[in-house]
Amino acid sequence: MSTQVRPQTPAIGRNAGTSLHRQVFNVLRDEIGRGVYAGTGALPKEEAICERFGVSRITVRRALADLAAQGLVERRHGLGTFVTEQTAGRQAPSLSLVDSLRKAAQDTQVKVIEVSQAEAPPDIAAQLQLAPGERALHALRLRSMDRRPVMLTDAWIPAAMSTGVSAAALRKHALYELLMNQGVRFGSVVQEISAQLADPTLAGLLDLEVGAPLLKLLRLMHNQANEPVLHIAIYLSPERSRILMDFQGDNVNTLVTGQIVHDLGTR
Repeated sequence: MSTQVRPQTPAIGRNAGTSLHRQVFNVLRDEIGRGVYAGTGALPKEEAICERFGVSRITVRRALADLAAQGLVERRHGLGTFVTEQTAGRQAPSLSLVDSLRKAAQDTQVKVIEVSQAEAPPDIAAQLQLAPGERALHALRLRSMDRRPVMLTDAWIPAAMSTGVSAAALRKHALYELLMNQGVRFGSVVQEISAQLADPTLAGLLDLEVGAPLLKLLRLMHNQANEPVLHIAIYLSPERSRILMDFQGDNVNTLVTGQIVHDLGTR
């Protein structure tokens, strides 16, 4: 069935960690993306939105202003708010892992926040198969588009592979390029997608409110000898980014496309 269902009473939490106007913004943005208003292109009147969400007109106007700032709607004096024509689709051409990394590097501007040698946290050290006390290279970088931060990457690599990896080098080249220049050829990749709330550090770097929802992508990359060479955590705001996955239909129900893990324990 293709019928669009518009929720009548979405949950707007007063203590959700995200301001009321951003919660309204998130719901309306999602509905715009799903084509809920594709018929006339008109959003409901301000009064109707106020009643639907149980918020003030000031809150609604701030949400609509944010939608307009992102080019999703236009406000026509005396007529209302209308969805703009969106030329960007939800799908993209199929890219290999290296090609997708290259595209991410080309499409964004990078700010290197930290490059240092340190002992990795225990969980990361175990995944990288580091010996007790063995140091690794830590690289923290922020990527932006049009001066807006879109992605924070927190990477660890074994110290033995850190030759040529410096703050100056990372301002010019992506980390995967520097590893490939050392002769690393990537093999298998283990990837995990989850969600978390932005703590003060993440919120400050990504220009978000504390408690804002984040997408978290963990990636453990191996070389062709199946040795772990890179552990990277990528933090994204779902307001600004999404994760696309492209795979063959024959693999839909196999572990090749991943599996869902429930961390509820046993009772």
